[in-house]
Amino acid sequence: METLQKLIRDQSYINGKWTGAVSGKTFDVVNPATGKAIASVADLEIEEIRTAIDAASEAFPLWAGLLAKERAGILMNWFRLILDHKQSLATLVTMECGKPYQESLSEVIYGASFIEWFAEEGKRAYGDVIPQHAADKRLVTIKQPVGVAAVITPWNFPLAMVTRKLGPALAAGCAAVVKPPSPTPLTSLALAKLAGEAGIPQGVLNVVTTSDSAGAGKEFSENEKIRKLSFTGSTEVGRVLLEQCA
Repeated sequence: METLQKLIRDQSYINGKWTGAVSGKTFDVVNPATGKAIASVADLEIEEIRTAIDAASEAFPLWAGLLAKERAGILMNWFRLILDHKQSLATLVTMECGKPYQESLSEVIYGASFIEWFAEEGKRAYGDVIPQHAADKRLVTIKQPVGVAAVITPWNFPLAMVTRKLGPALAAGCAAVVKPPSPTPLTSLALAKLAGEAGIPQGVLNVVTTSDSAGAGKEFSENEKIRKLSFTGSTEVGRVLLEQCA
């Protein structure tokens, strides 16, 4: 239980620091089985989310400039820490999401596997040599990180949907800003804590908590520093985000 309490954070994770809302506003995260609040989490305004995007943008060049092998080593540290804390993370998933413990434990192990997989695959992001159209030409393609990735995840897989999106983004060299759903933000914040311990540099991974999901989605869609948006959720909201991104 002591380890679990160390993983529960009630502030957002921005530029490697735990940050509350400037306004002091919070929202409750409620255990669906008991109806009781687990924690009161910082309720950020859009300006504060923009600060997290700026931090990711500033951190991106350093992270992208590392060798794929170096990024992979750090991600493998994160993978091992997730497994080391799998019981506590599973308990946290059950507390905020309502899943049976064994299903939550399976999700933690499954979710950790994304980090392991993409840590290895990042070292094999090969380009292509394309048959030339003229004798004096050589056509070569390379793969490069696109920039800052925005991540919006659903409540029903609070761990696996985060790692499924962050694994490829971070392995490729992108920085990221995660907006977890307001019913289940604690797992994402716990992952951020472990990411910091694993050695992911300040600003590379940010987790912002807010009750203004529509406003956060609009900022992610329209902020020019965001170069990729990954969303899992309803078709209705997906259409809105697609239109805003376009």
